Amino acid sequence: MSPEERKVIFASSLGTVFEWYDFYLYGSLAAIIAKQFFSGLDAGSAFIFALLAFAAGFIVRPFGAIVFGRLGDMIGRKYTFLVTILIMGLSTFVVGILPNYATIGVAAPVILIILRLLQGLALGGEYGGAATYVAEHAPHGKRGAYTSWIQTTATLGLFLSLLVILGVRTATGEAAFADWAWRIPFLVSIVLLGVSVWIRLTLNESPAFQKMKAEGKHSKAPLTESFGQWKNLKIVILALIGLTAGQAVVWYTGQFYALFFLTQQLKVDAVTANLLIAAALLIGTPFFVIFGSLSDRIGRKPIIMAGCLLAVLTYFPVFQALTKAANPDLYAAQQQSHVVVVADPGECSFQFNPTGTVKFTSSCDIAKQVLAASSVSYDNEVAPAGTPAVIKVGDKVIQGYSAKGITADEVKAKDAEFKKAVADTLKEAGYPAKADPAKMNKIMMVIILAYLVILVTMVYGPIAAMLVELFPTRIRYTSMSLPYHIGNGWFGGLLPTTAFAIVAQTGNMYNGLWYPIIIAAMTLVIGTLFVRETKDVDIYAND
Repeated sequence: MSPEERKVIFASSLGTVFEWYDFYLYGSLAAIIAKQFFSGLDAGSAFIFALLAFAAGFIVRPFGAIVFGRLGDMIGRKYTFLVTILIMGLSTFVVGILPNYATIGVAAPVILIILRLLQGLALGGEYGGAATYVAEHAPHGKRGAYTSWIQTTATLGLFLSLLVILGVRTATGEAAFADWAWRIPFLVSIVLLGVSVWIRLTLNESPAFQKMKAEGKHSKAPLTESFGQWKNLKIVILALIGLTAGQAVVWYTGQFYALFFLTQQLKVDAVTANLLIAAALLIGTPFFVIFGSLSDRIGRKPIIMAGCLLAVLTYFPVFQALTKAANPDLYAAQQQSHVVVVADPGECSFQFNPTGTVKFTSSCDIAKQVLAASSVSYDNEVAPAGTPAVIKVGDKVIQGYSAKGITADEVKAKDAEFKKAVADTLKEAGYPAKADPAKMNKIMMVIILAYLVILVTMVYGPIAAMLVELFPTRIRYTSMSLPYHIGNGWFGGLLPTTAFAIVAQTGNMYNGLWYPIIIAAMTLVIGTLFVRETKDVDIYAND
C-alpha cells in the first residue's frame, strides 16, 4: 500500500467515522431525548416516538443518495462529500443547543426532526462517496481489503459516541447528564467537524473520475442512466433485496437493537449496557478488515450470505441466552411464572400512543399498559366476548378493570389498586425491578454481543467492494448509493421502531426479532439465487 493510498483510506475513513458519530449520538441517547423533547407523552409512547425521530434520519437517506450521488457522478467525489460532512456536523451541533419541550413546547420536537432529516440527507451522500473514492484508488485484488476500512467507520463512529457519552456521564453524574450534560457530546461535534473538513481539503479527486472526465465520458444524466434504463435498474433492485436489506437488519440488530434490548427489556443500567456494547465493538471491529480481505480471495457473496444465514438460525437462541446472562432473575421468573393476558380480542387495541391523546380505557389495554410499563414479557390468550381481562402470573390471577363509564376519581383509585396488585404479584413471582449487577455474567454477555458484532462484520465488511463492482464508473456513486441507503435507511433504520412496536403489540419481548429474521432470510434466498459474484470484475470494463 503506497503512502498516497494510505492517506486516501485514512482521510476518507476518519471523516466518515466523525459523520457516523454525529448520526448515532441520537440513537445512543434515545431514552434521554424522549424525556427532553417528547415529555408530553406517556413513557412508552415517548420512547417509541423518539425512535421514530431517530428513524426519520434514515427515511430520507435514499433522497440524499439521489441528490448527492448525482452531484458526485457529475462534479466529482471529493467536493460532494465535503458538502455532506458540513451539513452533518452543523446539524448535530444545533441539536446540542436546541431548547427542549419544556422551554419551547411542540416547536422542540419539530425542529429536532428537521435536524434529523438534514443529517439523513447528508449521510445519504456521504457513504457512497467515501466507498467509491477508496475503491477507485484500490488496485485490483485489494478492493475488499481497502474498502473494509470504510466499513469499520459506522461501528467506530458508534463506539466513539458511546465512549464520549460514558466519559461525560461519569464526569457529570447521572442526574446532571440527564438534565443538561447530554448536550456536550453533540457540541463536541463542532471540533470533529473542523478536523474532518481540514483533512478532506487535502485530498485529490479520484483518479478514475479525473480520467473519465478528461476523456469526456462522465455522465450528464446519472439519474436517468442509473434508474431509467432496465439493464442498470435491475441490478439496483437486486443489490437492494439480495444484498443491502439483509445486511442492514443484521447490522442494526447486532449493534443498536442489542443495546436497546439490554436497557429496555432486560433492565440493564445504561452505563453498564454501553460499556458492554463498547467492549463487543472493540473485539469485533477488526473482523471488518478480516472479512473484507477474505472476500478478495474467496468472494464477497459467500461471506455476506453466510452472515445472513447465521442470523436467521441463531437470533432467537442468542437473545434468550443474553437474557439469561444479563438478568438471570428475569429469565428464571419467565420460565417458572409465565405471564399471560387473558382478554377479549375485541377490547384490545394497538399499544402505541404517539400523540399522547388516546386514553386506554378497556380492561385489556389497561392490563397490557401496566405490564409494558414494567417491561414484562407476556403471551395473549383469548377470553369470551364481553369478559374483563385478567393477568395470570404463574398460578396467580389478577382481575383487571375497565375505566369506561366511571368517574376520574374512581379510575385513579382502581388504577392504583390494580398496579399495586400486579407489582406485588410480579415481585412474589421473582420478576426483578431491574437487572442485578452482581448476578450478571458479564463475560458471557460480552461473548454474545461480540458474536452479534461478528455477524455484522460478515455482512458489512465486503459489501462496499461488491456494490462498487456492480456498477460502471460514470454512474457508480448514484447507482450504489440508492440501494445501500434504502436498505440501511429503510429496512435497517426502521428496525428498532418496528421491532419495539411488534413487542408492544404482541407482549413477547423476543417477537421483535421476527423482523430482522424475515428480511435476512429474503436476502439470503434472493442473493444466493440471483446476485452474481463480483470479486474478479474489472471496475473500468463498462466505462
